[in-house]
Amino acid sequence: MKYFYYPGCSLEGTAREYDLSTRALLKALGVELVDLPDWTCCGATAAPAVSRLLALALPARNLALAEATGEDLDILVPCSACYLNLKRAEKAVHQGGDARREINEVLAEAGLACRGTARVRHLLDVLSRDVGGDLLKGRVRRRLEGLRIAPYYGCQCLRPYGEFDDPEDPRSMEPLIRATGAEVFPWSAGAHCCGASHMTTKPGIGIELVAGILEAAAGADAVVTVCPMCQMNLEAYQGRASRSRGSDLKTTVLYLPQFLGLALGLSKEDVRLDLNLAVGEAFKNQAA
Repeated sequence: MKYFYYPGCSLEGTAREYDLSTRALLKALGVELVDLPDWTCCGATAAPAVSRLLALALPARNLALAEATGEDLDILVPCSACYLNLKRAEKAVHQGGDARREINEVLAEAGLACRGTARVRHLLDVLSRDVGGDLLKGRVRRRLEGLRIAPYYGCQCLRPYGEFDDPEDPRSMEPLIRATGAEVFPWSAGAHCCGASHMTTKPGIGIELVAGILEAAAGADAVVTVCPMCQMNLEAYQGRASRSRGSDLKTTVLYLPQFLGLALGLSKEDVRLDLNLAVGEAFKNQAA
């Protein structure tokens, strides 16, 4: 298995542990990553509010870079916001018409063009469909039995493009979690919104949403996610969420490749648990 790799901006900053654990996990699984040359920001959540064309052209530039290499590889994207933006550009190019023409007019200034051959895949899509629970189970070196794990998908990896899972009832993490020997924590908040950037613009709403998710996770040993924004909200605001409900809502929050990496025998240094804000003793001991 071989893929282009688009980390995006968050994975080189506040979500560095997501990038490093993803690389370490996929290397342990024998998956080859080819860093997308000269990649640039996808526009994040800001570009659509500024310009529809900018919000398409920024991610489309990265698709054009992949096509320009001549290699027929899927583009693996760990960040859910980046995935959403690159997938939106992929769809616009495939549909043709004015959107494709306008995108390529912009890209022509840099000597690039989108032909519509680039394929964008979320990390969870690759892990669940290309790797799968059976292959993963055969690579497990540290059984995580006795741990109850709440899979948290968030919004952007499945909405509006539910290409590899059901956005309303997602299950794609469950075989991966069970392959480690851990149990899937039964809950219904896996697809609930964490508030995203409302945590800074409308913090009351953001705290309420995070508190609801953390309350639903009570009894789980950890929440596992695949989105830097979700990770930040669920980790960084546990204190405020606890105070808003008058109860202790603190829990371990890990990225999926960190959790799976531990099961494959990677060390806490390999998956960079030191960069997480909320890691309980159960996982520190597992990684010892």
